[in-house]
Formats: sequence, structure tokens, C-alpha cells
Amino acid sequence: MPDFARHVFICINQRPAGSPKGCCAAAGGAEVAAALKTKLYARGLKRVVRANKAYCLDQCARGVALVVYPEGVWYGGVTLDDLDELIEEHILGGRPVERLRIPARELTGIGDPERRIAELQDPPPLD
Repeated sequence: MPDFARHVFICINQRPAGSPKGCCAAAGGAEVAAALKTKLYARGLKRVVRANKAYCLDQCARGVALVVYPEGVWYGGVTLDDLDELIEEHILGGRPVERLRIPARELTGIGDPERRIAELQDPPPLD
């Protein structure tokens, strides 16, 4: 498998209309994903930066969500107008775009994933 300088996952998940969790598809997730890929290719970044559509990153209440690896920087409320800045600042410059960043403490994942994995690998004895 090839190495990439960055790997970007863009949420395109679709939920029923009116879902309290929000919906990245309704907020333009597919359009953001397509435009990002087009812009990356235009910048000569094909096979250097990988952009993938993802189903449910579990941040849909914030608008279109995406995450950039290897840094693990999460963004919310991303629009087509934000893509050039994300490419210039983060993808090429390595500087996260703070105005779009979802702070780690606000992500909807489990609080301490490493501890949870350790617990599952070494479960406490049953009484």
C-alpha cells in the first residue's frame, strides 16, 4: 500500500431529514469531497494526498466533517469556500486551520480510547 503525506476523510453520511444528529450529506459533504479531490489533483497532489469519502464520522451536527491524518486533526462545518485555505494551510503547510478545528475534548468518541482498548485486551476477572 502506498504512503501518503496526508490522508483526508470527508463525511458524506446521510440521515433522515430532521435528524437531531445532523447530516453531512445535506450540508454538502459529497460536493466538498468531490471539490477537494479536484483541487488536490489540480495542485499536483494525486497519489501524494489521499482524499476519501467516509460514512459517518459521528460529527454531523457540526456540518460537513473531515479528518486529516497522520495528525488526526478534525474539522467541522467545512464548506466549498474553506477548501483552498485547508489545502494551503494544513495539507501543504502543516498548520491546522483553527477556526474550523473541532477540539479533541468536543469530539463524540470515547474519552480515553487507549485505556478502553487496554481494558478490552485484558478484561477484569469475572466473579
